[in-house]
Amino acid sequence: MHESSLPGGFVNHVVRVGATVRRPAPARTRFVGDLLKLLEAGGWSGAPRYHGIDEEGREVLTYLDGHVAWGPRQPPEVHSDGSLLRVAQLVREFHDLTAGTELAGSHEVVCHNDLAPRNTVYRPVGGALRPVAFIDWDLAAPGARIHDVAHVCWQYLGLGPGIADLSEAARRLRLIADAYGLVDRRDLVPVILWWQDRCWRGIEAAAGSGDPAMIRLREAGAVAEVRQAHQWLSEHRAHMDRALR
Repeated sequence: MHESSLPGGFVNHVVRVGATVRRPAPARTRFVGDLLKLLEAGGWSGAPRYHGIDEEGREVLTYLDGHVAWGPRQPPEVHSDGSLLRVAQLVREFHDLTAGTELAGSHEVVCHNDLAPRNTVYRPVGGALRPVAFIDWDLAAPGARIHDVAHVCWQYLGLGPGIADLSEAARRLRLIADAYGLVDRRDLVPVILWWQDRCWRGIEAAAGSGDPAMIRLREAGAVAEVRQAHQWLSEHRAHMDRALR
């Protein structure tokens, strides 16, 4: 069947084949497959369905039609309060489905670990684009609820030097925590900082080891960008913490 490249695959080459998506199978493809089957069994529509491995060793997933917000310029609805609210609710839904399962093990839930607009499918709902599903579950692993919530806050709010209104960013940070229902928020900002530090150091280390994808990311300025975001949040941490209280 005809294969067409899908945009946004900076690390992996992803193609569409009919009603399916084919992508290089992650190292933990069995875990990812079991997770997606668990979400399907729970009746959750916020993730692609898993269809195994094709003859070329690629992961086969259902193609989710919609707008994937991978580019820097997006329709206003993508960044609206309504979309942030729904993102947080979707995260809470799949977390609750994985809590107490064998896949979560001794941890609270299974985390996606790469939640961002570029990994979100949006569709018209009530006349406006709203998030309906998450893609790219390669990094999913057992973890704490706050890990995914913090990643959402960082990526969907774009926490960093580009923030023009600090008070508005703080309000939207609280909106995400409220919409998810995060009870203990004392560690939310520290975990965002942890993600940022982990991200730039991980790219730098992998690029230094010769990983082609990470070399491309570094050359595109990702390390400098994330380090600047970490510095910005460190400087404004007290303001963000107050908003969460």
